[in-house]
Amino acid sequence: MTRRNMVPAGAIHAERLQDMHEDDLHALCDATNAAILEGGGFGWLAPPPRETLERYFRGVLLVPERQIFVARLDDMIVGSAQLVRPPRNNEAQAMSATLMHFYIAPYARGLGLGHLLLTEVESCARSMGYQIINLDVRETQTEALRLFRRCGFHHWGTHPSYARMDGRTVRGLFFTKRLQDDERIVPAHPQDASTPIPAAGHAPVTGHSLTLYPAIDLKDGTCVRLRRGEMDNATVYSDDPGAQALAWIHAGCSWLHVVDLNGAFAGRSANTEAIEAIIANASVPVQLGGGLRDLESIGKWLNAGISRVILGSVAVKNPELVREACRLFPGRIVAGIDARSGQVATEGWAETSEMKAVELGLRMQDAGVAAVIFTEISRDGMLTGIDIEQTADMANALSIPVIASGGVGTLAHLEALRAATARAPGIEGVIVGRALYDGRIDLSEALRVLA
Repeated sequence: MTRRNMVPAGAIHAERLQDMHEDDLHALCDATNAAILEGGGFGWLAPPPRETLERYFRGVLLVPERQIFVARLDDMIVGSAQLVRPPRNNEAQAMSATLMHFYIAPYARGLGLGHLLLTEVESCARSMGYQIINLDVRETQTEALRLFRRCGFHHWGTHPSYARMDGRTVRGLFFTKRLQDDERIVPAHPQDASTPIPAAGHAPVTGHSLTLYPAIDLKDGTCVRLRRGEMDNATVYSDDPGAQALAWIHAGCSWLHVVDLNGAFAGRSANTEAIEAIIANASVPVQLGGGLRDLESIGKWLNAGISRVILGSVAVKNPELVREACRLFPGRIVAGIDARSGQVATEGWAETSEMKAVELGLRMQDAGVAAVIFTEISRDGMLTGIDIEQTADMANALSIPVIASGGVGTLAHLEALRAATARAPGIEGVIVGRALYDGRIDLSEALRVLA
């Protein structure tokens, strides 16, 4: 009887890999290819030839300074990580190890395998006597960032020009974690040898960095902002959505958040030319919501250059469509959960359902969405501040990232949200609209506050 036949269906496991048979090698290469295509886990921007990948993994097992760990689902390898120790001539840093090439294949996420794999790596490093584990990761790998923060890694620095991908430069975040109980002072940065690394499990009191999503809300081909979601209470800020997108990108934004307001009410895309102009000008990822109610329209915009689509009303009325979209387009579906006093609102905020926002969030997580955008409608466009308590409750109830929306009016609001991530690490970003257009918030200052 083989080990595979003895493993119960749905079983998950993580281990250090010390030898590799052909089935393991093939599964490892398949998982790695999927991670590369999805944009995480390795430095390759496109999958290399299969023979190159096979030679690479066979070679890793022969390198004394590297240990390779794998995650298994039903005994099949679906993810891996590598622990790298300093070379023998680097005695000054012999107490630390580096975590590299950490990933779970997109088709095996949401089962706790990432946490299991990370725990196995830490346990092995601790038993080998390492005091510190270090890692660095691209800012685009949001799921990995959330996992590391939840597991007690300390974000100590950011590289502004860390990597090039998809024709743009992205930042890199540097993390460290203490593995042993002693409190010896160890440099957390080469230029600050007196900075102690926090003990495992201690989160920085100021919270973690957040992604700023400038809002481009489209009504009748123009950029507008609504107050409390009312279409008759709109302020027009620009009649050139493409130029507005370019302006936010040149100012330093790494994402754009676009909503087809007419489409949200009509149930189908209604600002096609404006959206196409934004795509043509965008050198950063764009997420789009409003009126996307069927697989055809979802696929159309994803194929046209949209990075993620936001499903709102359909999440309540047709959850099976959401589930199927997540299956067909893994990592590219986001649930937009709009609430009025905690109750889900639909049809462009014109209707309020009986469902609680957190309940819908849990259902969407189960369906496989990559993230949730949570908006408290009563605050949207009012500049009175985000409903941090509801947002934190949502983030702590879910294991996927939560993006805050609705009510940002001052830098203090952004500072408060960033601080809240210390107790709600699942908050990943924030959407800001009217305050940026009105000039109440300077974009460069907002980016500084959230970094």
